[in-house]
Amino acid sequence: MKKPVSLALVPEAVVGDYVIVHVGFAIGLIDPEEAERTLALFAEMEAKST
Repeated sequence: MKKPVSLALVPEAVVGDYVIVHVGFAIGLIDPEEAERTLALFAEMEAKST
């Protein structure tokens, strides 16, 4: 899913970075390994809920 996100609070973020988003604002960068683990957990939780 893609949604517009403001980078005003994390101006160092660039296309391809993973960021933590809250109410439409990027509030921090997250390293790619942690992002992949988090996305895998979300996918696992979704699979268990269906």
